Parts: sequence; structure tokens; C-alpha cells
Amino acid sequence: MTAPIYIWDAFVAACAPVFTQPSFALFGDLLRAWVLCPGRHTVTHMLGMLDPASSRKHDAYHRFLRAGAWSMAALWRLLAQALVAGLAGVQTILCLDLDDTLFHKTGRKVESAGIFRDAVRSMKNSVVYALGLNLVVMTLRVSAPWGGEPLGLPINVRVYRKAGPSHLDLALQMLQEVREWFPGRGIRLCADGAYASLAGRVPEGVIFTSRMRKDAALYEITLPRRQKGRGRPRKKGRRLPPPDEMAGRARKWVPAAIDFRGRLKNRLIYTRKVLWHRVCPDRPVTLVIVRDPSGKEPDDFFFTTEAEAAGQAVAGGYCGRWSIEDTFRNTKQYLGGEDPQSWKGQGPERAAALSLWIYAAVWYWYITVHGAKPVWVRTPWYTAKSTPSFADALGALRRELWGRSIFARSDVRPQVRKIADVLIGALAGAT
Repeated sequence: MTAPIYIWDAFVAACAPVFTQPSFALFGDLLRAWVLCPGRHTVTHMLGMLDPASSRKHDAYHRFLRAGAWSMAALWRLLAQALVAGLAGVQTILCLDLDDTLFHKTGRKVESAGIFRDAVRSMKNSVVYALGLNLVVMTLRVSAPWGGEPLGLPINVRVYRKAGPSHLDLALQMLQEVREWFPGRGIRLCADGAYASLAGRVPEGVIFTSRMRKDAALYEITLPRRQKGRGRPRKKGRRLPPPDEMAGRARKWVPAAIDFRGRLKNRLIYTRKVLWHRVCPDRPVTLVIVRDPSGKEPDDFFFTTEAEAAGQAVAGGYCGRWSIEDTFRNTKQYLGGEDPQSWKGQGPERAAALSLWIYAAVWYWYITVHGAKPVWVRTPWYTAKSTPSFADALGALRRELWGRSIFARSDVRPQVRKIADVLIGALAGAT
């Protein structure tokens, strides 16, 4: 059986074609330091995790991010192909999620940064703005072998810049790249309501699901003309009530158990084919209204471009989109995606993208090594825990890396190893 650490080494070694030989050495050092580092993930702090005798001057690592001769796009492609081959298996349809997030930055001039709405700190009646990188992120949704909530593993990233391509344009660029990487597979793309307009722009063969406004202007679908007549055929049928009013009039509700991120909840489903002309003028969409039978939660309104979609699958599929929100939280909290103090050139963009790349790489390693039998440190105060978190996956990889680093030159007697295991466990869990 291959040792877990060698699986990580093989994965990192597969990235070598993206770099020159000197750059690959820097990449390997930075990757290992990023995984091992607790606390703030500034470049200089991360380099403290390396052997001082073998590491280079810190300027080399800053220069590697700022102006290194390597391609982040090529690195994304290698990662995506590894994830699909190792985790998606024979799946003919790839499930992707899309959203944007703000990586906070500080400084008088940070390349590609701007003032954007901070979705985390903003409230319904008060909007908070902050300086940072506005990242549009696409993730591959993977069902974990141990069940529960799916995982959102980043496979592509773009930085939104004011006066540049819009969020929708960037999303379409990434979608086109993914289709070129996997030409034989279909794609299901899910995004929140801010990206609903993608429904009218996604290419044929891509199924798009999103939220629908409760006051959306909907129309009946027009039927083909039976006889030729003067003038062009109608594009819109009779005007329909908006979704919230339609929900109030609906009578044919179907009970269903919806998959809410690994847990089943009973809901009522109403489905209807409509034309949302403003968003998707050339083809009808399937409207799905989800109602809580107890009346505690408000109605939800979703839509999909799939013609024969089942309402239960559409609602459950959209709920799985939450995995991308977990990705943002874990990358910022455990990998310090916002911390690197790189200000010039490609530095800020590359550092942010690398943190998301490492997030997916850690999960890939953990699932490959442990599969359906995940391991994590059991604690007496969390006895109900049944599935591993990203902190567990990161801690498992840290234990392997620290173990090799410490025992490579240490006494291998059982007593020494027992003491060192306690130390490695403490290092692996440090945040």
C-alpha cells in the first residue's frame, strides 16, 4: 500500500510541467509551507515552516508570486483533470457551482483590488463596502464518500476588475474553458440569483439552475403557428402572474423530501414551464416553487433551463450550492487566503487563487487516502460528529508532512516516537 505522504508527493510532482525547474522548487516549498503554517499566512510567516538551511531568501518567493514564469490557468487545468478523474469517476455530467467572494486587502495600492460590497458584513438595510479582490470562483461539486453535505472544490477563478469584463462574462470564460477540458461530459451549472441572467447566455448542452425573482415578469409559452400569416410569430404568450402571486393561487402541490445538504426535509413542490423573456428570451424555463408545509419559512423560487426537470431534483440541486460558501469560509479561515501581503504585478491574484487551489488539493489527497473511512482526532466534547471537516483533512496532511520532517533525522525508538506523535498532533491542529 502506498504511504499517504507519497500520494501527496505524486500529486505535487504532476504539476512540474507548469513550471521551470527553479520555479517548481519554489512552488513545492511554498505549497508545503502554506499547508503547515498556523496563524496568519503571510509569505514571510509561512516560510518560517521550512528548514532554514534549505529555504531560499524570502524575496524569491515574493518574486515567484509577483512575476514568476508560470501559468495559473495551466495549474487549474491540471487540478480539474485530477479531481474529475479521481473523484467524479464515470459521471457523465459534471455538477459545477458559481459565485463571487471578496478577499479583503489592506494597503494604499494593491493590484486588481477595488472597493466592493462585503456580502458577509452587509445586512438587509445596511450595505458595507471594503477594499479587496473580487473573485469569481467556479467549483466542482463532489459527493463525499462518507455522505453528508457535498464538497465544493475550486477548479477555476477569475478576478473581477471595474471597467473590465462583467461577472457574467468572466463566468462564461471559465465555463468555456471547463467545456474544452472535458469535451465528452455534460455540465450542470448552479449559481445564486445574481447570476440568473446567465440562463440566456449559456451554450447548448449546459443545464443552468438559479433563483428566480418573486416579482419576475413571466409569460406562457407560445405554440408554433399552424398556418402561415402576416407578420412575425409571437415570441411571448399571455402574461402570467409573478411567482409569489402564482404560489398563492397554486393548488397542485406535490409533497417531496428535499435533500438539504445531506439531510432530508419535507416540502411541497409546484412546477410549471414558463417563459422568462427578459432573462432567457429564446427558450422556456422550468419554474419550481418550494413551500414549507409548516409555514415557518417563506416560499423559495427556483428555475432551470432543463426542459423535463423534476422539481425535487432542482430544489435539492440548488441547496447543494451551499458547498461553495463553505469553500470560501474554510479557505479564508484555515488557509489564510486573504493574508499574503503581495501587492504588485500578478502577486495578489495568484496568491488568492493558490489558496483556493490548495483547498481543493487537500481535499483530493484526503479522499484519495481515506476514502469512505475518514479519520480525525476524536474529542470528548464533540461526540455527535459523524463526518470530517476541512480542518480534519488539513490536520491529517499536516501530520504526514510534519512526521516526515521530524522523523527524517530523529531517533526511531518507540518512546521517542510516542512523544513526537503528541507534538505532531498539536502542530497539526494549530490554527
